[in-house]
Order: sequence, then C-alpha cells, then structure tokens
Amino acid sequence: MEPKDTPNKVEEQGQSKLIASNNQLKNVKSNYIIKKFFGYMTERKSLLTIKYNKSIQKRINININHYKAYFETKTSIELDIIPMKGKYGKFINIKEKDKKYFHIYFNDNKNKEIEYTSLHRNDNVSKISIIIDYKIKSFSRLFFQCGCIESIIYKKFYRNNVTAMRSMFEGCTSLKELNLNNFNTNNVTVMRSMFEGCTSLKELNLNNFNTNNVTDMRSMFERCSSIKELNLNNFNTNNVTNMSYMFWGCTSLNELNLNNFNTNNVNDMSYMFEGCSSLKELNLSNFKTNNVTNIKCMFRECSSLKELNLNNFNTNNVTNMRCMFGGCSSLERLNLNNFTTNNVTDMGFMFSECSSLKELNIDNFNTNNVTDMWHMFSRCLDELKLKIKSQFKNFKEDAF
Repeated sequence: MEPKDTPNKVEEQGQSKLIASNNQLKNVKSNYIIKKFFGYMTERKSLLTIKYNKSIQKRINININHYKAYFETKTSIELDIIPMKGKYGKFINIKEKDKKYFHIYFNDNKNKEIEYTSLHRNDNVSKISIIIDYKIKSFSRLFFQCGCIESIIYKKFYRNNVTAMRSMFEGCTSLKELNLNNFNTNNVTVMRSMFEGCTSLKELNLNNFNTNNVTDMRSMFERCSSIKELNLNNFNTNNVTNMSYMFWGCTSLNELNLNNFNTNNVNDMSYMFEGCSSLKELNLSNFKTNNVTNIKCMFRECSSLKELNLNNFNTNNVTNMRCMFGGCSSLERLNLNNFTTNNVTDMGFMFSECSSLKELNIDNFNTNNVTDMWHMFSRCLDELKLKIKSQFKNFKEDAF
C-alpha cells in the first residue's frame, strides 16, 4: 500500500527547492511552475493537499485553480457513456483498490459522485460521465462484457502512461458507437482482444492509433461481425509477434486495407482471417512470413475469395497448415509453387471444401514429415483429385 501524502510530508519534500526558487518564480508562467514542481503529483489526494496548504501556495505564488486546471487538462481522462435504453448491468469494471481513482457522475450532475458500477432497473440514467486519474496505467478489461453500453465517447485523453488495453471493449455486444478520436495509444504494448465480440459495431475509425509499441494483436477484431470496412493503413506493426484470430469471424467485412502491415516479427497467423466470408479481395503482397510457424486455418471459410496471391509467402519455418484454405468455396486457382513444406507435420483438411478449385499448383510440396493428411482434399472437384493422385503417388487415400 502506498503511503499517504500529508501536508507536512509534501512540504518537506519540496521545501528546499521551493524556497531556493521563490525569487525566480515570480516572473515565470503558471503552467511552467506547475509542471516543474508538481509533475510528480498524480493523485487527487495531492491536489487536495496543495489546496489546503496555504504556505505552499504562498511560496510558489500560484493560485490553486491554476494547478487544478493543469491537473484536469493534462493528467485526467474523461469519457461519456450512453447506456442502451432498457438494458441493465455493469457499465465499467474497476478493481476495488482502484476505485478512488475513478470519478463517476450520472446525467451531468458533477455534485454527486456515484459509488457503484452497474445500472439497476430503477436507475433513470441517460448519460454516465467518468474521469480517470493518472494513476491508472492499464485499461485491460475496462469495459469487458459491459453489455448495456450503446455509445462511448472519449472527450479527453492527453496522457500517455497507459500501456495495456487487452480486452478493453471485449463483449460490448450493444456498442454501436465508439469515438476514439482523442485516444492516446503511444505506449500501449497489448491490444489483444481489444474489440472482440463487439457484434453491433458497424464502424470503427482508428486513424489516430499509434501502434508503434504493440506486440500482441491476437483476436483484436474477433467477432466484430457487423463491421464492413476496416482501414488499418496507419498501423505500425513492426513489433507485433502474434496476429492469430485477428479478424476471426468478421463475417460482414468486405474491405480490409493492410497495405502498411509489417509482419517481419510475427510468428503466429493461425485463424487470422477465418470466417471472413464477405471478403472478396485480400492483398497480402507486403506480408513477410519468414518467422511464422503456424498458419493453421488462416483463410478457412473465406468463402467469397476468388483469388489469393501468396507468391511472397515464405513458409520455411511453418509446421502447421491444417485447414489453411478449408471452406474457400469460391477459390478457383491457387499457386503455392513457392511454398516450402519441409517442416510441416499437419496438412489435414488443408483444401477441404474448396469446391470451385480447378487449378492447384503444389509441385514443390515435400510431405516427408507430414503425419496428418486426413481429408486434405475432401469435397474438392473430382478432376482435381485425379490430377493430384497421379502427381503424388505417396498421398494416402484418406487425404481424398
């Protein structure tokens, strides 16, 4: 438990600096003074301590309102939540030890702080305003399974000490509007499952997202089943190592811009696009897969894809290709001549249910280490099966 700041303690800590600089401070602007001497104070307790300590106020020749304005502007995060009419339940997840850093108000009544975090049937609430103090550095699971939220608007987000946003909005099934224009993600490292299960969200503008430090994006948009377009052209993915399940179950997605994706450090792309059944085009020409070991079910059930150019794929380190193209029922041609399969052990269901596939180039496939080829070509065209059988005499009958 952190020791509580007391007026005497605060005064003792800053006394020598304050007295020595007293004469210099008279001609210095208030904001500079605040930043220099009170930058280390991050809690509202500190604000109250200064507020009632007249001697400190007098020494630095500053009005407490100036400090309060600086504190509110530069260190707090403010957001408004609009609950869905007729829905009840939790609207935010706060750990018991962190409750003192969250300030909740109903219907713009800033004179009364709310102590609870769930809406009840008799509550007449049209808007929930929340202020989050600087002390909170993780937003992971902040709105996890808050099914009563219809809209979230971030009004202020000036600080950059937030590092984790895992499952931040996961399970917000009623969420229709999410305004992140003021979002600060400069130091975030984890965005895993950030929007997972936001099934009612139709639009998502992430143009201001800074992802320079993010390492984990697995399941980031999983089951965002109502989103039709997603432009991630501004995403910097240089440090990302895991993209598995990233767009899993985005069944309405018909436009996806990944032109700026750097995948040099990614090792797991399993299930990445599985279930993107409305996606007709997918440009992965910039993808580098040198370090990828798992591409299981990567394009499974991408049933609207007619073309897929993977000429740039390096599969030297891949061990699992199970169900990779399973259910790609509109795919007519597929050239995998560049695929190296020396280390692959699992090819089960790899082309299963590719019912339109007429041309398949797997001339360079090495299956010496493959232990599972079960139903590899099941429900493919008979003409294709005959061609494969004549070309690969070592393929077992259970592959077909």
